[in-house]
Amino acid sequence: MISKADIKFIKSLSLKKFRDEHRMFIVEGEKMVEEAEKSGFEFVYMFRKEDIGEDNMERISLLSSPSPVLAVVKMKDNQQITTDPSKLYLALDSVRDPGNLGTIIRLAEWFGIEAVIASEDCAELYNPKVVQATMGAIFRKKIIYTDLKKFLLDRSGDYNIYGTFLDAPSIYEHSIAPTGIIVMGSESHGISKEIEHEITQKLYIPPYPADSNGSESLNVAIATAVVCSEFRRISVLQPQTSR
Repeated sequence: MISKADIKFIKSLSLKKFRDEHRMFIVEGEKMVEEAEKSGFEFVYMFRKEDIGEDNMERISLLSSPSPVLAVVKMKDNQQITTDPSKLYLALDSVRDPGNLGTIIRLAEWFGIEAVIASEDCAELYNPKVVQATMGAIFRKKIIYTDLKKFLLDRSGDYNIYGTFLDAPSIYEHSIAPTGIIVMGSESHGISKEIEHEITQKLYIPPYPADSNGSESLNVAIATAVVCSEFRRISVLQPQTSR
């Protein structure tokens, strides 16, 4: 069964300040809960609709249509940063939309990105919208929050550092290596001037046809998918290429 105190506590975890205070977050859905368990996350509570009833599940669920199972899970500590110049990384500069962040984490897993490095002002990793949008990748992919400028500065000279811009050469006509760090910028402003100084190669995803008068830019998650796909295509063509 579930008590009123349990319901109140679980509902409080919809807010960041209580997630931070208790170091816990909510996971909903059979597959998501299974993935959390497989990945070694520690469960605090787990409730099934068949046990607590549909009304109670609706009270604690953060979804528009409550799933059959909900778990309260302990957060893991922010991981240490160790990088390898022979690998490919994603760095996110002020990506604040939870849905975009979650989708990018899912993309990072799909394209075999070694880790996602997020600036400290990116959307919170354990925001329920981020968790759901990852479709389980949050439990398997390394995601690290850090001072992004310092992270890039510490690796300048040893890594290819790529970034997407509207005034750059086409990614399809640019010489890129299958390793390094890909920086993706915020939804509203792109890559900040502060981070732009650390970019060694600028890239642009051109529209088709080139003189198209359509949208000015792509959603950051869609742009990430296009860029990662091109880097992985290069990985297949040039598997031994390094900086």
